[in-house]
Amino acid sequence: MKKYLNLFDINQKVDYKTEVLSGLTVALALVPEAVAFALIAGLSPLTGLYAAFVMGLVTAVLGGRPGMISGATGAVAVVIVVLAKSHGVEYIFATVILAGMIQVTAGFLRLGKLIRLVPHPVIFGFVNGLAIIIFMSQLTQFKDASGAWLTGMPMLMFLGLVLLTMLVIWGMPKLTKAVPASLTAILIIFGIVTIFSMDTKTVGDLASIEGGFPPFHIPSIPWTFDTLVIIFPYAAIVAGVGLIESLLTLNIVDEITGTRGRGNKEAVAQGAANMLSGLFSGMGGCAMIGQSLINVSNGARARLSGIVAAVMLLIFVMFGSSLIEKVPMAALTGLMIMVAIGTFEWASLKTFNRMPKSDVFVMVMVTLVTVVLHNLALAVIVGVIIAALVFAWDNAKRIRARKRMDENGVKHYEIYGPLFFGSVTAFNEKFDIENDPEEIIIDFAESRVVDMSAIEALNKITERYQKAGKIIHLQHLSADCKQLLKNADSIIDVNVIQDPTYKVATDLIR
Repeated sequence: MKKYLNLFDINQKVDYKTEVLSGLTVALALVPEAVAFALIAGLSPLTGLYAAFVMGLVTAVLGGRPGMISGATGAVAVVIVVLAKSHGVEYIFATVILAGMIQVTAGFLRLGKLIRLVPHPVIFGFVNGLAIIIFMSQLTQFKDASGAWLTGMPMLMFLGLVLLTMLVIWGMPKLTKAVPASLTAILIIFGIVTIFSMDTKTVGDLASIEGGFPPFHIPSIPWTFDTLVIIFPYAAIVAGVGLIESLLTLNIVDEITGTRGRGNKEAVAQGAANMLSGLFSGMGGCAMIGQSLINVSNGARARLSGIVAAVMLLIFVMFGSSLIEKVPMAALTGLMIMVAIGTFEWASLKTFNRMPKSDVFVMVMVTLVTVVLHNLALAVIVGVIIAALVFAWDNAKRIRARKRMDENGVKHYEIYGPLFFGSVTAFNEKFDIENDPEEIIIDFAESRVVDMSAIEALNKITERYQKAGKIIHLQHLSADCKQLLKNADSIIDVNVIQDPTYKVATDLIR
């Protein structure tokens, strides 16, 4: 067999060894994550593991970003936990199926391009907040079953194994990249713990992962409008959270790999995966930035790694649970801490004195919302809103007016900068109605009439000049500005002229 063969994409070269080994590493890292997120949602561990298998397999095959890993996530878990407690797991399955339908619809409507509206400071804040969450979530591994911090020898032993894991992951790539450093670290820690019979926390201490093939199961719920009323709000939030986190993860992986994924295709794949997850007893999920970064940092770039990760996870559940349950949590904890360190945008800290204060504020706010509320979708939405308001404020200050009198005694106001809801106040302050001559021309050659607030501002200024017995003209409006005025002809009455000699004044708006 050749080292490089084509898989799914005739233009892509696939290194089978790298893809398989990376997929195996990701599968090991998926186990405790899926179990933990299922427990957070108040569901059985197998519900999370089945979701990780279905989500991972379907998105690996159909997704728009080869190399990206999907599975059960905390973002989805915190959304459905209330519904799980109030109505039970059957309603969760139905919610996940409906969320998948919404995501598929979004993909077919090509709404994935809306992720372009997310500014870079928001992405920085999202990534940094997620890195902090990943790190903080690992601190629970330093506690015992009662929630108390480990002390004495157990703490020293666990901490030593974690540090050794991190050292191997950091140092091995400097020596060789033949085998993924993260997999090597897990195997080394597993070997040390086994050989020296060290009494330390293992995957089995979280919960048993033993199970069979995910059972096909149509949710046992009343198929009524009342049920739809109950599950739809949760499904809409799950769909939104899943798409935002998945598309942002896709952008991050794009930057790392220097390639470009397909957002709409990924949205459809996420939706299909959630629909199947709900039908095969899974809790649903989305893209996982931690596991995706593990995968691409190991050199995986193709779909094979995601497929291997999903299939190996199922094999662990069906046949290898007794072995996987013996994997030391210290190894996986060290791996995830290194993921957190690699995820954090350290370069963003150096830009604090170079970036505009508004961008720094947006970045910090998104990070805080992400860390405090653990709601990634809300953090991104808050960041986009703040960034939009800051943008509007900055542009509102940019509107200016040059003033001059021509040889005919006509006063010209040459406007530059956008006229929109944020700048209408400054626009109105530019005019001296009482002292202006009998005829005024407002020139929009370097400006644009953007929205209905701008139309209303033109209406008001026209009324003020008419009450003063003076004539006002608008000049050099763009085609779209004219269309706005035409659409608003019921509320505005102005003259629009195009002839710079003013010999022809066409009254277009009446």
